[in-house]
Amino acid sequence: MKKSNEKLIDLDIAVIRALNLFSKEKIPKISIKFRRPLVVGSGNALVAGRILFDEKDSIFADEGNYKNKLKRIDGAVLISASGGKHSPGIAKYLKKKKIKTILLTNNENALASEFVSKFYVFPKNKEPYTYNTSSYLSMVLGKTKENSKDILKEVKKIKVPNLRKYDSYYFVIPRKYELVREMFLTKFDELFGSRITGRVFTIEQTKHAKTIVSSEKELFVYIGEKSEMFGEHKNHFHINPKTLNYGMLIALGYYFIGKIQKQNPDYFKRNIGRYVKEASKLFGQKIEVME
Repeated sequence: MKKSNEKLIDLDIAVIRALNLFSKEKIPKISIKFRRPLVVGSGNALVAGRILFDEKDSIFADEGNYKNKLKRIDGAVLISASGGKHSPGIAKYLKKKKIKTILLTNNENALASEFVSKFYVFPKNKEPYTYNTSSYLSMVLGKTKENSKDILKEVKKIKVPNLRKYDSYYFVIPRKYELVREMFLTKFDELFGSRITGRVFTIEQTKHAKTIVSSEKELFVYIGEKSEMFGEHKNHFHINPKTLNYGMLIALGYYFIGKIQKQNPDYFKRNIGRYVKEASKLFGQKIEVME
């Protein structure tokens, strides 16, 4: 059995530390005047981009398809916590195509900054690789203007039950914030792989045959939804903050996922060291366990 890296924090602690950071650090105000931007990011960076630019007539793309989406845009927004990995290549290509690009990052020394017209640096804590809790949450709060202290109060109200009898979780979130689905699913992939199953849907999505096969080991976690339409009452857990917006929802969901992590074997901590070595070779860049 691989040895666990016990120095690494769990995701719930990362949430607490991020919210404490935002109560002290100033989150920059961004000014992006593109009428129809191309918004590019990988993984949860792209989800953050969708949240930030959902109200604009935007084109969204990742590292695999952005070259096919350059028509009828008047600029690009590149989102990358590290400003490394795929982002320098993307920024360089966009510059070659004479597309004005703005970078949103958490790294003042971002490699991609060399190729962009302007870049904004958002505050972040040093966290285990892939967590990206403070990084993208700071960008989201930059848009929603939510008060991190208010979010922290709601997070601390959560009294997590004994989760050891569950091996799967079904998060029910409001339809208005459906974009957060992918963020939660990504966290389940990163922290648990195939060991623990996470599903995330709105109530409307759940109506479409998501609960045909039931399990006594699946906990339904309703966040911002007071319905008990799906799952047995004994397998329900409700989180109902006074107010809800994207930042609040992300923090509450991540915190609960961190509690799942805390009550299970250290799947992530046992494997992240091996993974960053492999990822460093894949990207041709040094990737650390803590970023």
